[in-house]
Amino acid sequence: TSLIDGEEKQFHQLLRFAMAVDSGMDLLSERAVLMRESLQKSQTITDNVVSILGSFDSRLSALESAMRPTQIRTHAIRKAHENIDKTLKSAEVILSQFDLLRQAETKVLKGPHEDLESYLEAIAQLRKVIRYFSSNKGFKNSDGVLNHANSLLAKAQSKLEEEFKQLLVSYSKAVEPDRLFDGLPNSLRPSADGEGNGKAHGGHHNDDSETAAYTLPVLIPSRVLPLLHDLAQQMVQAGHQQLLLQIYRETRTFVLEESLRKLGVEKLSKEDVQRMQWEVLEAKIGNWIHFMRIAVKLLFAGERQVCDQIFRGFDSLSDQCFAEVTVSSVSMLLSFGDAIARSKRSPEKLFVLLDMYEIMRELHTEIETIFKGKACLEIRNSATGLTKRLAQTAQETFGDFEEAVEKDATKTAVLDGTVHPLTSYVINYVKFLFDYQATLKQLFSEFGNGDDSNSQLASVTMRIMQALQNNLEGKSKQYKDQALTHLFLMNNIHYMVRSVRRSEAKDLLGDDWVQRHRRVVQQHANLYKRTAWTKILQTSSAQGLTSSGGGSVEGGNSSGVSRGLLKERFKMFNMQFDELHQRQSQWTVPDTELRESLRLAVAEVLLPAYRSFLKRFGPLVESGKNSQRYIKYTAEDLERLLGELFEGKSMNEPRR
Repeated sequence: TSLIDGEEKQFHQLLRFAMAVDSGMDLLSERAVLMRESLQKSQTITDNVVSILGSFDSRLSALESAMRPTQIRTHAIRKAHENIDKTLKSAEVILSQFDLLRQAETKVLKGPHEDLESYLEAIAQLRKVIRYFSSNKGFKNSDGVLNHANSLLAKAQSKLEEEFKQLLVSYSKAVEPDRLFDGLPNSLRPSADGEGNGKAHGGHHNDDSETAAYTLPVLIPSRVLPLLHDLAQQMVQAGHQQLLLQIYRETRTFVLEESLRKLGVEKLSKEDVQRMQWEVLEAKIGNWIHFMRIAVKLLFAGERQVCDQIFRGFDSLSDQCFAEVTVSSVSMLLSFGDAIARSKRSPEKLFVLLDMYEIMRELHTEIETIFKGKACLEIRNSATGLTKRLAQTAQETFGDFEEAVEKDATKTAVLDGTVHPLTSYVINYVKFLFDYQATLKQLFSEFGNGDDSNSQLASVTMRIMQALQNNLEGKSKQYKDQALTHLFLMNNIHYMVRSVRRSEAKDLLGDDWVQRHRRVVQQHANLYKRTAWTKILQTSSAQGLTSSGGGSVEGGNSSGVSRGLLKERFKMFNMQFDELHQRQSQWTVPDTELRESLRLAVAEVLLPAYRSFLKRFGPLVESGKNSQRYIKYTAEDLERLLGELFEGKSMNEPRR
């Protein structure tokens, strides 16, 4: 039953679906009829439009046939007008070129002197005319026009070159020294007495010289430079670069050389330098330092500025011109420095070598900047080479000095045992070196063996001091009196110690060096005292005066003592003291503090011994006849006379 019910449901569903499809088909049939009617109407309309357009086409064809002759005539007229316009325009262009040529010719014939700007415009016009006719050679007589224009251009160019030369020569004058001095900072200008502040041994004191303001001299007026630039530009464009270079080189080279000559720069050969007395050479070196600073920072810097402005836009030409203009002047300056660096070394040259090295170091940046470019490479290399040679010679001179100190064999006798001239010379030399401390460190840093520059300077200074001490010990052996030997060494080493303590050398050598050498001074003072006064102290001793039984003097009793032996002792004391006083009052201890200290040391051993001897044995002698012959001095007399020691008196100078 359930199966039958299911089939009945499916049948009813299919029946409903069939009814729905039948209804849809009716609707589609109605729409298809409507579309067929619309298409029929559209075809009718299309046929009507085609018919109308066909009638228009036949009419237009007839019209076109009627207008064709008119169109042909109109086209011909238009073409004729176009040809006429082109011809007129061509004629106008040609006429304008001839007009430009006439204008340019008038300006060229007048020359560039009165109106350079207009003259340069004329040259530009000529070039324009030449370009035009060169590209349009089909015109009648174009070759003739070109020949005329080229001839005019050549004449214009020649006048332009003459104008450049005349203008450059007219405004190229040697710079007077006063104008150069005005460009220096105040600290470097010559003083009222005519001496500059850049003399030898003075350059290193100008610590601000590198950063101080310099005012460049006006070598060529600023209003003229643009004119020269325009003229130079025309010459370069015309291909006359070599002629331009020649004119500039010949004119400006002479100006620079003459400016240096007026300043005082001389052309000196190595032989000239070798023949000069040291005082003359030293002054010339000081001047050279001043001249180098002026030449580089003012004269060459100003010339570079002029060169760059005239040849603006032509950098390689600017560099070449500048190099050729300055090379002889630079060579003249550097050759003197090179002659000094290669001359025979001597200790006194070290400081001027350091001064020269300093100025070359100071000017290094300016030289690299001013003499830039490939063309100036040789000049830069020459300056660098001189700096290195100066450094090398300074180092070698430094080493020579150490050796010269140790081997100094001067026979200068210092009879009074005072400070030897060699000692004061070496110490002053070392102190002077410390004015160049920064320079020496720079030198050691750049050209040393790689060690710390401070330690290198300390090492060299210690070696010099040791060389001096070794030499002094050798010189001290010339004295026959050992006491004077020790006094001499005491004086000289004390001078070394005191000088170091009062200078920058103390920081470099250190307290250890100072203390060690102070002990050496004290050792020689003690040795002097022992050597000079031991013998006389023995005469004022009771030793050898008492009897074999050991008796002593009591209350005037001479038991066990020989009055004759006592008189002999007093007589011997007087004789020895007179001799010591006479000799040692001629000796010298120049340092006041050391002199008083040494006198006190002698008094501390002599006076107590003499007082004791006089108190003990004096009454025995005084009780006899002519006692004043034997007891010549009181303790106070001795003290006063000891105060006369080490004064450096002459032999004939009376006692106080």
